[in-house]
Amino acid sequence: MSTTSDRYDPKHAPAGLSRRHLIAGAGAAGLAGVLSIVPLSSVTATPAELKTAIETITSGTTVKPGRVKLEIAPLVESGFTVPCKVSVESSMTGAQRVNAIHILNEKNPQPYVISALLGPRAARAEFATRIRLADSQTVIAIAEMADGSFWSDQVKVVVTLGACVEEAL
Repeated sequence: MSTTSDRYDPKHAPAGLSRRHLIAGAGAAGLAGVLSIVPLSSVTATPAELKTAIETITSGTTVKPGRVKLEIAPLVESGFTVPCKVSVESSMTGAQRVNAIHILNEKNPQPYVISALLGPRAARAEFATRIRLADSQTVIAIAEMADGSFWSDQVKVVVTLGACVEEAL
């Protein structure tokens, strides 16, 4: 059995301090500790990281140009929202079926942008999305076919105002 002295009584709390303020302060202190570990510098992927990402996706299989059409403007004003569309020439049956479409880039913080897995009921191998680009760079789309082959297309994009960049204060 509890008595009134065992319960929290806001009348007896220090002035201006509530349980909500205490919890919020503790959370902010923890977040500040984590952020002090993370470097706040400009971070971009390197061509070597892009090559490694492609090798990871393809397991070392040669990527052939063709069959994939990457539609993205070659000149974009802002890298914060860049529309792009990827389509693959495929009958979507048997060995010609597209299992996945991957979009990669060479200068964002990470080379991976998006991977779309296409199930057996997909009628067409295409999708459209918006991506962020940190700087002028090459964007690559790779299609993974059911027969184990990989096809690609790439577009060099000039970005006048980059996104995905953290500058040191």
